[in-house]
Order: sequence, then structure tokens, then C-alpha cells
Amino acid sequence: MLFNKKKAWRGILLTLVCVLTLSVLAACEKGGSDKEKDASKPVATYEGGEITENEFETQKKIMTFMSPEYAQFMDMADFQDYLVKQKIAFKYLSGKATDDAKKEGEKKAGQQIDQMKKQVGDDQFKQLLGDQKLKEDELKQYLVQVMTVMEDMNAKVTEDDIKKQYEANKQDFMVATVHHILIGLTDSNNKERTKEDALKIAKDVKSQLDKGGDFAELAKKYSDDSSSKDNGGVYKDFTVGQWSVQEFKEQVLTLPLNKISAPVESNLGYSIIKVDSRKDTPYDKLTNDQKEMIRSNLGASKIDQFMQNDLTKIIKKIDLPKTADTSKSGTGTTGTGTSGSGTEGTPSGGSTSGTSGSGDGAGTGTTGSSSGDAKTTDKGTTTFEEKVTEPGEGSGK
Repeated sequence: MLFNKKKAWRGILLTLVCVLTLSVLAACEKGGSDKEKDASKPVATYEGGEITENEFETQKKIMTFMSPEYAQFMDMADFQDYLVKQKIAFKYLSGKATDDAKKEGEKKAGQQIDQMKKQVGDDQFKQLLGDQKLKEDELKQYLVQVMTVMEDMNAKVTEDDIKKQYEANKQDFMVATVHHILIGLTDSNNKERTKEDALKIAKDVKSQLDKGGDFAELAKKYSDDSSSKDNGGVYKDFTVGQWSVQEFKEQVLTLPLNKISAPVESNLGYSIIKVDSRKDTPYDKLTNDQKEMIRSNLGASKIDQFMQNDLTKIIKKIDLPKTADTSKSGTGTTGTGTSGSGTEGTPSGGSTSGTSGSGDGAGTGTTGSSSGDAKTTDKGTTTFEEKVTEPGEGSGK
């Protein structure tokens, strides 16, 4: 299967969570009902409701708007089956949410749209919607559903739940100061390197460091990590959970202080690392942002659990239009649109928040990174981390 349901589910939910938590703007406009006059035929029926063809087509447009990387999957039967099940889940759960969750979901959806407009400008926002033939109200209605469900699930997470999750993932809240040089498989000019060439350069840099070379100067000269290069390779007082490249993270947690590592291989290339300091963060020293991050991850895990364990019980029929992908029928009621809870990648907080997650992998979660890869910008530079100001962000390292 070309399409990975687990990664897509994490990625789409992550996109929604990230945009939401970047903003604390107040007030919002009136939300609409899930549909007005919709005479299109049902493509899915479930306990207490249905998804119409128009609703489903709008869902596809919104997914492309929110996560353009999934556009290539939109005509795949397997992906469409996943999308309609996701729509069923959010529509069903939002209908059962508390009044407080619905009120907060409405507010957060409005904040989210306000933040999108602020980030790209009103004209560009309208253009992006127009590119997908979307109306702002359609996007708003969808976000109200999603945010309502998330608020409802988050409200079910207790302080004890948060503390237990922290205890299970203490290392993600450690604070470290790290020097880093990345010799990437793609350099700062977007030119590809072979692994052999990257390793050769990394060994040369390590040799220069061993002979007393200045780490900061060598980072500025050689490093392809755009987040730290201009700062002499330094990540100062970063929460360990902000980094999601596992090989890098392991070195940060285990490398003896002030020792320069040998070149460490990852999917990005080769890293040379020196840890200057590393200290624990006790639970009573967590910020509110960090605790809310854990709450959001645990709330998202509850959505995962519903998708895995309960969704098929409420679905009566799915009858999607046929696609060119005849290898998948796109019909039936089996499957849930997600295939695991919290084992993709590792989470990230922002520059001021730590992380946590749920599921099989320590420190991983639904709202964490879906791949554990760093982000490469359109200029070809590699970003080892992404700073956010509120919890819920996935790592870009």
C-alpha cells in the first residue's frame, strides 16, 4: 500500500492541532451547521447520521487545503475510505460532545481561521481557499467539528493522567544545551551528497575539532542545520522532546558531557554532537504549556482509541464513488482509518514547552511528528527543530 494510514492520520491531526495552538486570539464568528440544503446522495451511513457526497467532496478539498502533501492520494480508493471514516468519527463524536466542548470548539475554530489569515494575509487566504474551490464557512464548519471533539476528549484527561504520562516520559522534559554540526545529504545550496561524501566531510570536521578547532566557527562553515548554523551550532536550554531525529536524541541523552561524538548517522546525514549540559525537569516545574501539551496528546489518544476500537461498530454502510484505483474497492465497513496509537516519530514542544505522547513508544504520540524527519525548506536548508509558542506542535527536527 502506497498510502500509510497511520502517518496520514497523525499528519492531518497534527496540522490542525498546530494551527490551533499557535493562537490565543479571542472571539470568533458564528459557526454554521454541518450542512445546509444538501440533496446529494449519501456515501456513508452510520448510527445516527450520514455523510453525503457533497460533504465528502468538501472533506477532500479541506484535506488538500490543510495538508497539500496528501493531494496525490485523493483519488486512491484506500485513502478515500480512510477519509470518509475520519469524517464519520468527527461528526459522530462532535454530536455527543458536551455543550462546553461545543462552545469552546466554536471559539477555537474561529481563532484558528483568524490565525491563518494573520499568517498569510486576507487576500492570500482567500486565494488559497479559491484554489480548492472552498468557502470559508465550509472550512469553519469542519474545524468546529474537529475542535469540538478535541476539547471534549481533553476535558476527560485528569491531572493524574497527565502526571502518569510525565513519569513515563521524563527524559523528554530534560533540558540540554547542545553543540551540533550536520553534514547533510543535501547541502545548503540544495545540492545532493552521497553518504560517502557526507561521511568524509564529517570525519574531517571531527578531526579538526579533535585538534582544537573552534566548534562555533566550524559549525558556521560546514553545518547544514539551518536552525543552529548561524548560532555556532548551539541549541541552548532546549527541551529534549523538541528533537525528533532519534539518533540525535539518543546522543543528547547519553553522550558524556563535553565529549565530542564521532559522526552519528541518521536519515539526514551525519551529525557531530557535544552536550554541554543536561538536567531533569521535575513535574512541579513543568509549565502550563507543557502540561497542556500532555493533555492534548492524551486527548488525541482517546480519539485514536475510538478510531481503532469503536468506529466500525457504528458504521452501517460505505458506498464511495468508484475511482481509477480498482485494487481497492473503497466500500465496506472494516478498517478504522488509523493503525496504531502514538508510535510514529517523536513529539515536540516549542522553545518553551516539553512533550509527551501515548501508545507503544515512549515519548511518542498522536500529535507528535508523523515521521521523525527534519524539515527541508524550499531553499534547500535543513531545519532540525521548529519553534512554536504553544503546546501541540510536532517536531521538525
